[in-house]
Order: sequence, then structure tokens, then C-alpha cells
Amino acid sequence: MSEFVRNIRLWFAPERVREEGGTPDYRFSLANERTFLAWLRTALALIGGGFAVDQFLPDLRWAARVGLALALLAAGVLCSLRAVNHWVRCERAIRRGEDLPASRFPAMLSLVVAVVAVAMVVVVLVGWEG
Repeated sequence: MSEFVRNIRLWFAPERVREEGGTPDYRFSLANERTFLAWLRTALALIGGGFAVDQFLPDLRWAARVGLALALLAAGVLCSLRAVNHWVRCERAIRRGEDLPASRFPAMLSLVVAVVAVAMVVVVLVGWEG
């Protein structure tokens, strides 16, 4: 079974994570949980931003409005899925005494948010009449 599929199964059975390795200092597990919650807050903010773009910019051209909204909504969905996957991967690494897993996701998310922000700056400077 691939590592990714195993991690997905652990999303719904976190007690099975405890079967691996030893019991870590609880502070590490709590820090991992706080990081997970921070990612979820980020996901909620992105989803809220996507809905805000769609609802509060009715004069923006349909394609631009929907494109920006979908980019933010997709980033929010990916961020929430990444949060739980990263939590499981980190918890397993902590319990095993391994290095924490590296991820390119923060860089990818930053690029998506930056592109949407630049697009919004262009919209503000150029205007949004359709």
C-alpha cells in the first residue's frame, strides 16, 4: 500500500498513529496540532476570500470573477486537505524520532495567493467594468 493511501486511512483513524514508535513529549504533539489548526484557519480564510470575490465584485467580468474565486476556493480546499495529511505525516515522524517531512506546499500556496493578489491589483488599477 502506498504511503499516501496509508496516510489517508490514518486521517480517519488517528488512534492508529499511536501504534508507531514511542510516545513523544506531549508538547510536540500539541505543537503539531496547533500547526494543523493554523492551516485550517488559512483554508477557511481562502474559502471566505473566494466567496467574497464572487459575491462582492458583481461588476467584475464574469470570467475574471469566477477565475479569481475558483483559484481561492481551490487553494482553500487543497490547504485543508494538506493540513490533515501533514498532521499525520508529522505525528508519525515525531513518534518515530525521524526528521519532520519536507513539503513544497507552502511555496505553491504562496505562489497561488500572490498570483491572485496581483490579479486583484490589476483589477483595482484598471477597473472592473465588463
